[in-house]
Amino acid sequence: MKLRHKLTAILLTIGLFLQPTSAYIYGESTPEDTQAILQKTLSIVEIDHEIERIAKKQEELAVQHKTLSAQLKQQEQEIHIQQERAGAVVRSYYTGERDSLLMTVLGAKSFKDLFVLYDYYQIIIGRDQATLDKYQTRYNSLQQTSNQIRQTSAELVEMKTNLQNQRTRVASLQKEVDKQITASGDAAAIQKLMNELTLYWENIGIYEVKRYFKALASAMQNLPDFIQKQNGAISTTGTTYTIRIGQDELNTFLRSQNEIFNDFAFTFDQDKITASGQRDQLQLSIEGHYTVENKPQNAIRFHVDKLVFNQLELPDTTRSMLEREFDLGFYPQKILSFVKATDVSTDEGVLEVKLAISF
Repeated sequence: MKLRHKLTAILLTIGLFLQPTSAYIYGESTPEDTQAILQKTLSIVEIDHEIERIAKKQEELAVQHKTLSAQLKQQEQEIHIQQERAGAVVRSYYTGERDSLLMTVLGAKSFKDLFVLYDYYQIIIGRDQATLDKYQTRYNSLQQTSNQIRQTSAELVEMKTNLQNQRTRVASLQKEVDKQITASGDAAAIQKLMNELTLYWENIGIYEVKRYFKALASAMQNLPDFIQKQNGAISTTGTTYTIRIGQDELNTFLRSQNEIFNDFAFTFDQDKITASGQRDQLQLSIEGHYTVENKPQNAIRFHVDKLVFNQLELPDTTRSMLEREFDLGFYPQKILSFVKATDVSTDEGVLEVKLAISF
């Protein structure tokens, strides 16, 4: 049996335990108990991946910190040399040595001597300026490296804390799962089901979820063009512009972009956006909201508040990972270059974006 077919069969088996109306009892465990175990199992798997990501990033930052420290030491030696040279130049001006040189030029007895002395004077002054510029460049570089070291040090401390928190979180979840498995009455069967869920998720589930997010991110790049072509989508009152997008219009747009959205739909409610659908044996539900952000550029950014895969809610680490990897926002300045978004809201069936002229 091919892996995909085998995993599909596994998913169907798992689905039997997640039907709330099913009277099937697995040992002494109810479907609700089994779902709770599977929920925590999936969270453990995903948080473990986050721990791996943090640990890897921590190693990269440690190497970067070491490299920057070596650079700083080298730069400190170089700037010490440049500092001595720059100091000598400044002292020469302070003691009037350069004034004496200028007086020598001005005291030339012939035009020929004047031009020769002036050339020498220009060379010396030019070298002085080059010495001072070199010192300033070295100093700026030293300051930049020092700032980078401080930043990486702070990030390493933050990552160490995050890593410890995630490990504590996994240990707590694992303890709960172990306790529930023991109480289930058939630990071996529950453990097998957990292993099958993990196998399905890591080989198909996560890739299918990412497939939807990738398709959404790609479609959102074309949303500004779509809005521009919609009559009445943009209105103006004085210096304020408003973009209104209906959920039906958005769903029509998405389906024109990718057939994956034929069985997937967005719903706008007050301060909440839901996107859900089902294809084959995969069910996916995304809940989130939009915010206006100005860094690194003005944008309407989508935040994932809840992500449910086949009735199992994924942890915040997965949501954060997907937000980092896929940009589901859109950029109003691609619609009207002279404006910026100031507010975004959703109500029943409508997404509304307020824009103001950007000075």
